[in-house]
Amino acid sequence: MNLTLDIKTFCKSSGADLVGIADLEPFKQGWTVLPQNLLEPYTRAISIAMHVNNDIISAISDVPTPEYAQHYRSVNASLDKITSQLVQWIIDKGFNAKAIQASHIVDENNLLGNISHKAVARMAGIGWQGKSLLIISPEYGPRIRLATVITNMPLEADQPLKNRCGRCMECAKACPASAIKNVSTESHYESRDEAIHLDKCHGKLCEFKARPGVDALICGVCIKVCPFGKKSRL
Repeated sequence: MNLTLDIKTFCKSSGADLVGIADLEPFKQGWTVLPQNLLEPYTRAISIAMHVNNDIISAISDVPTPEYAQHYRSVNASLDKITSQLVQWIIDKGFNAKAIQASHIVDENNLLGNISHKAVARMAGIGWQGKSLLIISPEYGPRIRLATVITNMPLEADQPLKNRCGRCMECAKACPASAIKNVSTESHYESRDEAIHLDKCHGKLCEFKARPGVDALICGVCIKVCPFGKKSRL
């Protein structure tokens, strides 16, 4: 029995577009998780990604659209359904697992979840971390949403991908908050402040949230302009 292959097959048959496995050991060496003892019973994280609709992303100009807000919530709900089913599948196999929902915030002041979906996705080989902090997948660019399941199931971990942003500045130039600093990294940023002005980004997201039909901390501009995301249309 190949549990790693079985997990990936199960996730994709349930609606996931990309699936990767991350070793949790680096996260236990001081990386931010909430609560601090969250990962003690677990050794692996399963990163699950769903591709967001290209036409909806392409319709964004310099502000998020109500259609994007609705789609954002719909994809999050689909991810949460997949992770719930996956947890039960793992438990049925005799192991422990816990779902970390898409876009679930546990620290409102610092905009932090239980664990960073992006950090897990990078370690799981879903994509590299772009200058916008988003995960850039080879298949869909940043046009993905993420969720995570942590488990003690003995799975084979995938490896991070090489950063391919290079000298591209499209997300930094297009950012409506001028929040992206155009700083690249070979692996990951030690803090979000290295890559973006978080206060500028959050301020603009709050402004967008108040727009009619949005009611979510979303933007989508850097997602739209990324060349890797545009290639997914071909």
